[in-house]
Amino acid sequence: MTGHEFELTHDITLEATPDQVWDAIATGPGIDSWFMGRNQVEPREGGAASMEMPGYTGTSTVTAWEPGRRFRYETPVAEDGSFMAFEYLIEGRDGAATALRFVHSGILTGDWEGQFDALKNGNPLYLRTLADYLKHFPGRTAVPVTAFGPQQADADAVWAGITAATGLAKDVREGDPASLTVAGRQVDGVVDVVVEPSFLGIRTDDALLRFVGREGFVLTGHHVFADVDPAEAEQTWTAWLAAAYA
Repeated sequence: MTGHEFELTHDITLEATPDQVWDAIATGPGIDSWFMGRNQVEPREGGAASMEMPGYTGTSTVTAWEPGRRFRYETPVAEDGSFMAFEYLIEGRDGAATALRFVHSGILTGDWEGQFDALKNGNPLYLRTLADYLKHFPGRTAVPVTAFGPQQADADAVWAGITAATGLAKDVREGDPASLTVAGRQVDGVVDVVVEPSFLGIRTDDALLRFVGREGFVLTGHHVFADVDPAEAEQTWTAWLAAAYA
């Protein structure tokens, strides 16, 4: 199978020190607080890294470890030749700010164009969550909560269900107030990311709530900055999604 090489480069300035950025991108608890799943990182070149989500576990190898400066890890090469590499380059700026360059590269196979578009559009969203984490929850770490909702007819149905369940209009904008009921408790927040009809982010006092939808598929990628049981939280949000689309 023919593979297609790719490389995506993203730059962002973060309201945090280089040490804070390093902790966020190169430690398991830090990655848990803004990226996907539950993560572990062995802090050395050649060390093991892993990401665990319901029904999925991915492994990687740390290929560059320069604390405060450079972190890179790479997945194993699959049977079809595909793999991914993730590299972060850190540079301090005047004041409490840090420039971060994220380079995402590798080889894609199969529907490589669709995968490439998903990465090109998705990477900036995760970096925005990283920025929100460092700005609003510095020094704290989150419990990641991944829950899956029932399949819908299409992306528009996903968007309609999520916006209605969070007290928002379909033409929601960043800065709009959101209100939802979770396990009988009212949760208020503000919309901090909108990419209709595939991504909605809501920031509360103790969480970065992320709702992701694509082609009728919907899940959460929440980061909860509180002492919660991960399994119970996943059950709670699975039930919430089921009710939102009942």
